[in-house]
Amino acid sequence: MVIAYFSMEIALEDGLKNYAGGLGILAGDILKSAADLDLPFVGLTLLNNHGYFEQKVNENGVQSALPIAADRSQLSKLSVQTKIKIGDEEVTIGAWQYVVKGQGGATVPVYFLDTNLPENKEEFRSLTDYLYGGDQEYRLQQEIILGEGGVALLNALHYEVARYHLNEGHSALAALSLFLSSKAGPTSEKIAEVRRQCVFTTHTSVQAAQDIFPKELFFKYQAAFPAELSELINNNQINLTELGVFLSGSLNAVSNLHQKVVAEIFRERAVAVVTNGVHSVAWTAPEYKKLYDKYLPGWREKNDILKEAIKIPLAEIYDAHAIEKKRLFAYIEKAQDLKLDEGALTIGFARRMVMYKQATLLLSDPGRLLNIQNKFGRLQIIYAGKAHPQDEEGQQIIKDIYNFKKKYAGQLEIVFLENYEIPLAKLLSSGVDLWLNTSLPSNEASGTSGMKAAHNGVPQLSTFDGWWGEGYVPGQTGWLINEQRKIYDVLEQEILPLYYQAPEKWTELCRSTISLNASRFNTERVVKQYMSDIYKLDINNK
Repeated sequence: MVIAYFSMEIALEDGLKNYAGGLGILAGDILKSAADLDLPFVGLTLLNNHGYFEQKVNENGVQSALPIAADRSQLSKLSVQTKIKIGDEEVTIGAWQYVVKGQGGATVPVYFLDTNLPENKEEFRSLTDYLYGGDQEYRLQQEIILGEGGVALLNALHYEVARYHLNEGHSALAALSLFLSSKAGPTSEKIAEVRRQCVFTTHTSVQAAQDIFPKELFFKYQAAFPAELSELINNNQINLTELGVFLSGSLNAVSNLHQKVVAEIFRERAVAVVTNGVHSVAWTAPEYKKLYDKYLPGWREKNDILKEAIKIPLAEIYDAHAIEKKRLFAYIEKAQDLKLDEGALTIGFARRMVMYKQATLLLSDPGRLLNIQNKFGRLQIIYAGKAHPQDEEGQQIIKDIYNFKKKYAGQLEIVFLENYEIPLAKLLSSGVDLWLNTSLPSNEASGTSGMKAAHNGVPQLSTFDGWWGEGYVPGQTGWLINEQRKIYDVLEQEILPLYYQAPEKWTELCRSTISLNASRFNTERVVKQYMSDIYKLDINNK
């Protein structure tokens, strides 16, 4: 019996390019920890021949989205194929396998579904080309492949599935496929049977991020949608998040604050919570790995040992960060011929460029920002992040950063780095001095970039949103922005004085960030919690 983990994106290594952001990173990290724990997981996703996109930004901040080929060298093509119906057409689905290897040698297979086969019509061959590409029609057909095709592949490979874990609404059609194939009696029994098998995780509080399709379009490609589920058609639309939640026996949010938001949306449902984490070994930088191996033996297998980071000498924490900061700055110098000041407080802001994340909040009062810098010491700000090619507002944010960069050249050092992907994320989350999150409260379900930073002793300055509701410990893990504690006040009164005038206390803060947050916000804890609280399976009896 296996746990079948369905996700539109799963980030396993950079070359595969089949991820856009935190959802895919989290999925990959969960499967890595499942392998570490030797748990019976399998992953299901799409091949995405051309990945998300390669980002190019010109001197005016105009983003170009270029196609990029995925590296299949780590994949093996399976001989097994399966067929599903998309509308009136039969579509053949092939699969590629990636093997995730755990710390102890156990493995978890991940299957990448592929329709680029000679048996298929041209219109179907391109459906597994682009992650989140095309229009609504393209997206719906992709989600049919993921959901229905994923279930069909598992059957073809003769897996017995204990739980189908639907990671966000993109995967909801797996549950619909199970309902349609159910041999149970009346509708109520079919629903009960599917609910026993399916669990649903939602990662968003934003309506625009949900997949909602007009009824006519949905029925064009899913004509078998059962009349018994007509209550899920609202305003002549079908919302895949609502469909997935309805057909799942368990619904969970991804942070305590997010749980409250989800509970307001699905008032008739009990909402569990499993706060996200990151894969500790994957996101810990080389110098910190050396420190942890030296002072915290066993941390790679038992991540909660990181709470003992308090025993690491401060001087060695300081030296490790200095090396990682140099590593980041060397990358920037090579990429942009720009030499940054290694002694200056360097703030990192790296995430998807969307409006609710408020990327330019730090730049909203340039006069105040310059005064703070002149009062205490130099500031350097490093930005990175992609805007979806169809998100004009997100692309405008990048232009705004570039305009500010030009206007205050010589007064304030601002850097924008292209292609925020796994390699750059590792450099940034270990090389900056302070991680910044300014999302509009109740919009960020969890966020995981600050957790990566915490694994490398980088404290966070954040709004009270997502995981920061649990990760914020005053004076020990970072700082809070809210109505009473404005971003510039916190910078001027607390952060810069500590960094420039009390370096030893700053390093103590870095160390306690590791102890309190890295030890807890990791996917080892996440997977164990899913096993016990959501799947209701005994982790010791696989």
